[in-house]
Amino acid sequence: MAEQIKVIVFALGNEEYGIDVDKVRTIERMMPITRVPKTYSFIKGVINLRGVVIPVIDLRGRFNLEESEYTDQTRIIIVAVGEMEVGFIVDAANDVVDLDRDNIDSPPEVVGGVKAKYLDGVAKVGEDRLLIMLNLAEVLNRGEVAHLEQLED
Repeated sequence: MAEQIKVIVFALGNEEYGIDVDKVRTIERMMPITRVPKTYSFIKGVINLRGVVIPVIDLRGRFNLEESEYTDQTRIIIVAVGEMEVGFIVDAANDVVDLDRDNIDSPPEVVGGVKAKYLDGVAKVGEDRLLIMLNLAEVLNRGEVAHLEQLED
């Protein structure tokens, strides 16, 4: 029997993405973000979440997608990357699904404008739904993680 994983589903534009639920700490509504000077443009700043300072990244900016206005549906997904927590701004986070690992295929070179190195694969959900699985280690490469760790200090 195939191994099952639970995945948080979120949207960026018309595409649906997934992150393993084990990596997700919490999903928050948009909140005030304190801008930090001299950071990458996709790093929107930091938030204070229950006394913890967490760097926040706009995934649209990270993937070079067109920026859009934040709405009532916009969420910050707090994920654990190694010892660090990082917030990802997404258009909406609205679902949790169970996936068979067997239903996750290797990613094509580019999906929805997102380069394959940021992807773990593409999962088939039902008959006509595809989920783009994120590779968190690549979304935050080592240099950027070191940069984000400095923001936390």
